[in-house]
Amino acid sequence: MRVVVIGGRGHIGSFLVPRLVRAGHEVISISRGQRASYVDDPAWTQVRQATADRVAEDRDGTFPSRVADLQPDVVIDLICFTLDSAAALVDGLRGRTGHLLHCGSVWRHGPSLKLPITEDNGAPPLGKYGTAKAAVADLLKAETRGGGLVTTSLHPGHIVGPGWHPIGPLGNVDPAIWTKLSAGQPLDIPGIGTELMHHVHADDVAQGFVAAVDHRDAAAGEDFTIVAPAALTVRGYAQIAASWFGRAADLRTVTWDEFRASTSEELSQSSWEHLSRSQYLSIDKARTLIGYAPQYEPEAAILASVRWLIDHGQLDLPRPLTV
Repeated sequence: MRVVVIGGRGHIGSFLVPRLVRAGHEVISISRGQRASYVDDPAWTQVRQATADRVAEDRDGTFPSRVADLQPDVVIDLICFTLDSAAALVDGLRGRTGHLLHCGSVWRHGPSLKLPITEDNGAPPLGKYGTAKAAVADLLKAETRGGGLVTTSLHPGHIVGPGWHPIGPLGNVDPAIWTKLSAGQPLDIPGIGTELMHHVHADDVAQGFVAAVDHRDAAAGEDFTIVAPAALTVRGYAQIAASWFGRAADLRTVTWDEFRASTSEELSQSSWEHLSRSQYLSIDKARTLIGYAPQYEPEAAILASVRWLIDHGQLDLPRPLTV
């Protein structure tokens, strides 16, 4: 099949596009520029590259026709963030392609009320980003169930892997946290340390998309959570991470007010956004309907990120990894 991947050079696309090529598909990758993918793979030599500024072309109303004119059998949209953009693409592809897959987010659910969170029992979303992702998922389900375009939405957790900083044990990307853990220095944690975060390796997200393409009938009109098999608490995450450097985590509980007083507004807000949600999500639906089988436990996925950052000089730590 001819598969168009919108945002093919990003975190997920770096793993997804080669997977699609190896599965025998003809792949066209649409991206804003010609930057290299996050991981090298010889499969990229078989990929047709197309350049487009999604934001500008959405504003002009030309992006959906650009995609449809490529005559795809499948479209995988990894960079849609607004309901208007999603609705325009659905309108432009209706009757012109066989399957549209959308990348959502677990933040379409709000703070946890019942664990694990399934596709159907999550709390209402908070904030502009999560609200938009929830609205797009609802739009796509209604489109398919109304007899229109066949659609599927997949909702990853906190994506990690080679090439970028992971969401760390405190729910932000502060590199100083890794310095403290690797050096055995005290680390202040807000709350009580039992808050949950649910990560996923980018390659497992890619696997989920390929599985949905392969199981089109089962995936039609459905939404799937795509995360690691387990979630990590703040304390568990910090303790595991410190052990990678031969250390034991020295954790000190502080109030949120104390934490905010010692942390920048941007980092403390990120921590609050992640930890106040305290999400642990079920992958039973994805396992059952499309055969999703994640290969990475959350700590292994995070370690892949940290190792890459160290190896590429983007994380300078006082002690080397011992794993």
